[in-house]
Amino acid sequence: MEKIAYFDCPTGIAGNMCLGAILAAGMPLGNLLAQLNGLGLEDEYEFTVAQVRRQEQAATAVTVNLSGAHGHRHLPEIETLIQQAHLPPRVVEWSLAIFRELAAAEATVHGIPPEQVHFHEVGATDALVDIVGTCLGLDWLGVDRIICSPLPVGGGTVKAAHGQLPVPAPAVLELLRRAQAPIYSNGINKELVTPTGAAIATTLSQYFGPPPAMTLHQIGLGAGGHDLPIPNILRLWIGTASQSLSFTHGHRDHQHPDHQHPEDHQHPEDHQHSEDHQHSEIQHSEIQQATLGYSESVIELQTQLDDLTPQAIGYLYEGLLQAGALDVFTQAVGMKKNRPGILLTVICKESTVDACQSLLFAETTTLGIRRTPQQRQTLYRNWQSVMTTYGPVKIKAGLATPNGPVINLQPEYETCATLARKHSIGWKRVQWEAIAAAQTLYQADSWQAIQAT
Repeated sequence: MEKIAYFDCPTGIAGNMCLGAILAAGMPLGNLLAQLNGLGLEDEYEFTVAQVRRQEQAATAVTVNLSGAHGHRHLPEIETLIQQAHLPPRVVEWSLAIFRELAAAEATVHGIPPEQVHFHEVGATDALVDIVGTCLGLDWLGVDRIICSPLPVGGGTVKAAHGQLPVPAPAVLELLRRAQAPIYSNGINKELVTPTGAAIATTLSQYFGPPPAMTLHQIGLGAGGHDLPIPNILRLWIGTASQSLSFTHGHRDHQHPDHQHPEDHQHPEDHQHSEDHQHSEIQHSEIQQATLGYSESVIELQTQLDDLTPQAIGYLYEGLLQAGALDVFTQAVGMKKNRPGILLTVICKESTVDACQSLLFAETTTLGIRRTPQQRQTLYRNWQSVMTTYGPVKIKAGLATPNGPVINLQPEYETCATLARKHSIGWKRVQWEAIAAAQTLYQADSWQAIQAT
């Protein structure tokens, strides 16, 4: 069953708050410190844990006190430390992604390439401990999916390595912009979201919003450093995805008895048919009105070409997808001097833009690439296998929320084609049977059983 981590951040997010919440949720301190020692930085800091109270609520406070001199490293040095620390694969992947996002944001702020970023927020030892430690904790907790609440941005100013800065700090603001994260003001003029906290939230979270339907198993409370008008606590909810919730929950269950018509009791069968029809209409109407899926930011890269061979285009397609492109496609266009050509479009995340652009320049003759930020709405995906007369077929389902309902279904083409050839039948015949089996599988009872496995 899918395990979810939900970061509830009423007073913002910082790396030390994440660590406190991780430990409070159950990760053994000795386990955490032993794995952090793989970074080889144990002589540069002292790790302290204390049980504190914030507005009369108990929480776990973590402090990373730097001891003596500690270098401020470039991004490549950070990457080498993480890659050589013998950490679990997911921890390496998450930690590198967070530092690269943070470096990209700081590079934008300072107007330099990410590789040249050399400043306190990325290189400081405490940022390494906060980020890698948080990733170690989430991996230890067995988390499959991470979600974060909207973030309060705070206000006022904060003292940083570059002097007094407005809150939110420039790097924080850039990270929130890149992720298109929802933000708001809770009226507290303090630094509530630190660069490290923003990088963790924007990189690891699948989306920002209210908590999903889930069954809670653990709650970790991580304390912030300041006393605020409200409890300065980050709440980490750990649980498993609950059964699918209907958009129409409560429409019939909460009808007042006085609202029933006398004829309902005289014709129970007619009443049942009418009620089911009404429920169907309500469900259809609410699905139409609901926001389906989640919004995410993507970048569209485009360039026009008139001198690439089909073989070169095919090779480029493969390279772009391997570099992290979400989609690649071409359109026929008429170009200058009456030449036929193609418009090559690449859709990618901002984190893979540089890799995709580098490949376009290296493998084509283009001298320029247009770059457009876009928003796209995406259904949540779920993969299942259904059994047909001809064998198992993989099904991709698009869901309105992580827990349903199902909006559309599509059998995997290659599986259907393989079975059709094997049994010397039409491809559509396999596809139709797979769709019928999938529709049965994703009905409410079956979907609940799927989520329970």
